[in-house]
Amino acid sequence: MTDREYSLAFLLRNDEILLAMKKRGFGAGKLNGAGGKVEPGETIEQAMVRECQEELTITPTTFHKVAYHDFILGADTDQPWHQRAHAFIVTEWEGEPAETEEMAPGWVKLSDIPYDQMWDDDIHWLPLVLEGKLLDTTFTFNSDEQMMTKAIREVEKFV
Repeated sequence: MTDREYSLAFLLRNDEILLAMKKRGFGAGKLNGAGGKVEPGETIEQAMVRECQEELTITPTTFHKVAYHDFILGADTDQPWHQRAHAFIVTEWEGEPAETEEMAPGWVKLSDIPYDQMWDDDIHWLPLVLEGKLLDTTFTFNSDEQMMTKAIREVEKFV
């Protein structure tokens, strides 16, 4: 099974969250936060900042880790792959979010998050971190990107 490390960031302001439509590549057509693969020599935090710069044209300045996700993708195949995603909430940044070749961002009221346009797992963990909980999760998806199993555990802190 292939292992990959990823970052994931959601911007919050007042009672809104920034969600971005993925325009190409893995997850195209879904709303998500900014994020991507950690490059060699980068920390998770450095990767998150770089991905926000590349995908949203902003530079996070205040953020905190809210979740650690283990994703098993293609679990119904003989070649599943494993993705570790470190999720962050960003509360301060430099610049204004703007559309890029990869993402089309827009602000959404926290009470109106369109979970039906997001990954199947988001409805299970994002409301919890928006309540202030820290999570360690495992989600399994089939080759059609549908969630098969979930395990969500609240933690006190990340080391």
